Amino acid sequence: MKGTAIRLVSFAVLLALLAGIVAQSFKAFAEDKAFTHAQCMAVIECGTGRLLYSKSHETKRPMASTTKICTAITVLENCDDLQKTITVPDKAVGVEGSSIYLQKGEKVKIIDLLYGLMLQSGNDCAEALAITIGGSLEDFAALMNETAKKAGAKNSNFVTPHGLHDDNHYTTAYDLALITAYAFRNPVFAEIVSTKKHLMPWEGRDYPRVIVNKNKILSTYEGGDGVKTGFTKKAGRCLVSSATRGGMRVIAVVLNCGPMFEDCAALMDKAFAEYSLTEIVGEKQIECAVKVKGGKQPEARATNLNALYYPLKECEKEDIKCEVSATDTLNAPVSNGAECGKFCVYLKNQLLFEEKLYTIDSVAELDFKDKLNDLIEAW
Repeated sequence: MKGTAIRLVSFAVLLALLAGIVAQSFKAFAEDKAFTHAQCMAVIECGTGRLLYSKSHETKRPMASTTKICTAITVLENCDDLQKTITVPDKAVGVEGSSIYLQKGEKVKIIDLLYGLMLQSGNDCAEALAITIGGSLEDFAALMNETAKKAGAKNSNFVTPHGLHDDNHYTTAYDLALITAYAFRNPVFAEIVSTKKHLMPWEGRDYPRVIVNKNKILSTYEGGDGVKTGFTKKAGRCLVSSATRGGMRVIAVVLNCGPMFEDCAALMDKAFAEYSLTEIVGEKQIECAVKVKGGKQPEARATNLNALYYPLKECEKEDIKCEVSATDTLNAPVSNGAECGKFCVYLKNQLLFEEKLYTIDSVAELDFKDKLNDLIEAW
């Protein structure tokens, strides 16, 4: 009996220990800021680029066809006529991987190639666009790298317009998110990536090509409006997704992620639940006065011009502060809209915005009669 009691006590202790371990495991999972199966991940708010969640977000990795985000915006920024009809370059025919099956000598519009690029991930569209816009694949890659730098990408290098594997072709989850946010500034890009189906004229046939978007986010996620899927054996499954709710667009990037659609949906759900796009400073909300030397009025009113918004958690809103640094004195004459200082907005000690202040009054310079009267009064 004594031995049995000891065994029962030992078993109870073991159960307690196991229960504690399990509880800690669930706690650790619950406290995970943003769980994902992805090797690399970044979630940002599109307008400000604020990084909301991340995992190895600055690790360089191949990104497969999500490359085409940079391809598309590079074309859009370097093409004056999207309705221009071109002849498909020979080199773009029969490119390996996903394709819309362009034919040798076929005539197509640049805008239709962009839809084929982004919806159906046509590698042939990518090469046709690159050669047309850049003159060669190498020269177009140089344009892509310039575009990436303008977007704020610091750890990326583009070699191909389609993302077929090359050891020197890579990005990071964070860079890819920034490039996507930059691309969304272009309304044509935003229109293309949010399109579920596009009918493209098909030369020599009496019916069009039907270009169908491979991105399930558009049809399965509330507010889904982009962006691009990708897959190669070395890159794994990759997805750049976006959605807009309550005036806030969230971009989620997962690289080498098996359940890429599910993970992006969960990440965006978390972002929309925890953050809201908050007006920090209203339009012309800041009011101050600047002294004017030698003017018919002793001072001019000054203000900010535009409203500022930032994605914030509810608990962060009380940590926002604004510091105004107006110019001490302006010399007359002062015109309406003259720069007269700045203001800074901080989240705790982190600088969010530094914006200029401008006068909203015009102050004329004292003329000879005014100066004479002032002299007499002083005397």
